[in-house]
Amino acid sequence: MKRAHFRFYAELNDLLPPPRQGITIVHTVENTVSLRDVIEALGVPHTEVDLILVNGASADFSRQMQDGDRVSVYPVFRLLDVSPVTRVRPRFEGETRFVLDVHLGRLAAYLRMLGFDSLYRNDHHDEELAQISASEQRILLSRDRGLLRRSIVTHGYLVREPQPRQQLLEVLRRFNLSRSLAPFRRCLRCNAPLQAVAKELIKDRLLPNTRQSYDEFQLCPECDRVYWKGPHYRRMKHMVDSISGASRSV
Repeated sequence: MKRAHFRFYAELNDLLPPPRQGITIVHTVENTVSLRDVIEALGVPHTEVDLILVNGASADFSRQMQDGDRVSVYPVFRLLDVSPVTRVRPRFEGETRFVLDVHLGRLAAYLRMLGFDSLYRNDHHDEELAQISASEQRILLSRDRGLLRRSIVTHGYLVREPQPRQQLLEVLRRFNLSRSLAPFRRCLRCNAPLQAVAKELIKDRLLPNTRQSYDEFQLCPECDRVYWKGPHYRRMKHMVDSISGASRSV
């Protein structure tokens, strides 16, 4: 029998049952198990963890839990450079791109509205989502802890908030994206970058009032949807301005 003491820090406590939040958890096992297995058994997917200290020294997920270990588990560091110690997962490089599970369709549309490359289909299976995340270097956003526990997934995030607008704020803050917004450059329906299109080329598709009142249009090259700055745009612009300000107020 082996007994170790685990302490989770910052937002990792959100993933623990209330009686275990903010305290040292004593965990006992009969067989040899890895730190990753224990951490996930306690409720925290490995994608949420960036640093593990065991008895004061950095360790990786594969380390076996030993009797008497004191384990400190930290979330992703956003402002503090912890490069001198061992991170438990590779650093994410390049453009921030997402793939979202079937529960996050509205969030996907909001992320696209802000200019972020966000793949979503309401018929994606868990295995497909994990494969896309790994092969295309996309951050997997999910409401399903089990999906994020798949070993192939190295970069993912468990979305806590239940409402789409709050989810959007949560993701912007979690990945420090408030300065990376590029609104109205992607198709809300299929995620493709929009292209400017001459009014003459699409005027036969417009309602008379739209044809008379607007001169600038964008076209999705994938699904052929036409966009212009009508009342729907003004409503979305108001939301973008509100979200942008709120995401910087932390």
